[in-house]
Amino acid sequence: MELRELKSFVIAAKLRSVTRAAEQLCVGQPTVTNHIKKLEEELGMVLFDRVKRPIQLTLAGQSLAQMAAPLIEGIEALAAKAATAEQGGPVSIASTADIIPHTLLQVVRAFRSAYPEVHLRMQSCTRSEAMRLVESGEVDMGIMPGPDKLTELDFRPLFIYERVLITPRGHPLLRQQLNSLEQIAKWPLILMPPNTYTRLWLENEFKRKGLHYDIVMELSSMDVIKRYVALGMGISVGPKLAIDPVDVANLGMVSLASLMPVEQAGIVTLRGKALSTPAQRFIEVLERTLLGDRAGGQPRPPAAPPAPGTAPIIPLPPGR
Repeated sequence: MELRELKSFVIAAKLRSVTRAAEQLCVGQPTVTNHIKKLEEELGMVLFDRVKRPIQLTLAGQSLAQMAAPLIEGIEALAAKAATAEQGGPVSIASTADIIPHTLLQVVRAFRSAYPEVHLRMQSCTRSEAMRLVESGEVDMGIMPGPDKLTELDFRPLFIYERVLITPRGHPLLRQQLNSLEQIAKWPLILMPPNTYTRLWLENEFKRKGLHYDIVMELSSMDVIKRYVALGMGISVGPKLAIDPVDVANLGMVSLASLMPVEQAGIVTLRGKALSTPAQRFIEVLERTLLGDRAGGQPRPPAAPPAPGTAPIIPLPPGR
């Protein structure tokens, strides 16, 4: 027994007409007739008395209609409710603690303005944790620097992830040409927790070069780190995207593009995973917000990483 056969019978029984049932279902009359005949053959009973006009239900037909009509109505209501529920999300996102309050903030603002009915679930975690959540299907997507291996993941680059040295205003390092990590290792460091990618990379390089270094404080937020650095409690290394225009009054920033890797960051999704309509819309807003040309609204490729060389003091981008 197929659902379409049962649906044709229920509508024909309700309208007492095969012709009108075919019109409502937007199919030909022979199709509805064939559905009903197949149903009668499978059940081994006659469902309609076709001698009289309009057609009348037999006793067996009446019993089946009473049982099947709520089922068909329920299935149709289920589909409608599922579609409505899908439109509201949620969209689940895993990202790092530096990207969420900065790069993603403007994206979420634009998305909420366009789709206020959609719920967002954003999880702050390390890059490796975000990758695990994407691979396990626990989240729709990750927003982070691209993973090293993409065996089961798809990656769409959207923006540059560059590291900078962060110091108090007037710090001696701002007057030096940064040529090695040794210059940084000499100063008290305030860094993110040990399992974060930048911290891991930096410590591995310090150890590989045999450098002595002192991490005087660990904090889980770049925004909090910036405040402690501004108070003169140490220096830090973090992503350029975490630097806001207001920070220029209290902090000095120097590019580390010549000393640390400059990466592409963007959307990481599980290959083959079907994304909901709200999740697809979030990606559209994400790409439009981060790549769209403000003048013409046309997408442009991510800016190229800065060329290796000297490490200039970073000019803050307007309007970040």
